[in-house]
Amino acid sequence: MQGRNRKDVAGAPRSGAEAGEPAELGGDSWAVVLAPRLAQFTAVARHEHVTRAALELGMPQPTLSRALVRLEDDLGVALFARHGRTLSLTPAGRAFLASTERALTDLERATESVRADVDPAAGKVAFGFLHTLGPETVPGLIRSFRADHPRVRFQLVQNYGEAMIERMRAGDLDLCLTSPVPDYPDLVARRLDEQKLRLVVPDDHALARRKRVRLAEASGELFVTLEPGYGLRRITDALCAEAGFTPRIAFEGEEAETLRGLVAAGLGVALLPPPAVPRPGVAELTVTAPRAVREIGVAWLDGHPDTPPVAAFKKFLLSRRGKLLPR
Repeated sequence: MQGRNRKDVAGAPRSGAEAGEPAELGGDSWAVVLAPRLAQFTAVARHEHVTRAALELGMPQPTLSRALVRLEDDLGVALFARHGRTLSLTPAGRAFLASTERALTDLERATESVRADVDPAAGKVAFGFLHTLGPETVPGLIRSFRADHPRVRFQLVQNYGEAMIERMRAGDLDLCLTSPVPDYPDLVARRLDEQKLRLVVPDDHALARRKRVRLAEASGELFVTLEPGYGLRRITDALCAEAGFTPRIAFEGEEAETLRGLVAAGLGVALLPPPAVPRPGVAELTVTAPRAVREIGVAWLDGHPDTPPVAAFKKFLLSRRGKLLPR
């Protein structure tokens, strides 16, 4: 059969495809050319009869017959052997059918998956939040939300603020709870609540018997903090600067409760939000000056369309303004 091939070497995969990389679907791509015809080919191969396949597909038999001829002509391969009104697959047709059935099955599964994710009653919300909001705040939020939306599913991601924002931009997250409240032109952010920060010191520290302290009184201490890039680290640096000093950093970590453990071990002091469970070995002091709080907000991509479950959860979060955190 003389084929009108769109490639110089039909079926020769590019190196990226051989390595498992996604194929680039240009206008002359076989995938783009063949996609509308795969179901037609599969139906005829299953019935081995054009008329019965046409009835199943709800299309005229002559139209389907012409489509098969065009498919074989474009491929330059005979997919069927004709026997009167019936057909049988050639060896090339059998090989093509195996791949076609896998492609159609994968497409059907992908379609079912994305449709399930946007289902108003049982769809999915990809939700990011800070580690410090994990023990109490987020479980309580989801429990309250699911009282009215019991079948909505959540993909939960814990990370620091900038990392979550990058994942939102990449399409991996729908919403995130973060601090400080971000201010970027491509995001919409709403302040929901604020959380007092405490100066945490070892329980045998000279300040440990105090209830309140000015942050400047800790200017000579070694601090344990989160790593640069974390929101709480930026807040700590800013509060110390407002108190008139630059903190001397002894240790940097990635998680607030680890820092609290370092304080308990006598390795420094820290500015931290309240713990979910009181930690032995430390004293937690109210900071009277400067005002030591962090704002918690929800953020999402500006102009990004919400699925029904995401819209419902966003509305719920905004309704929690001033009531987000345990008091």
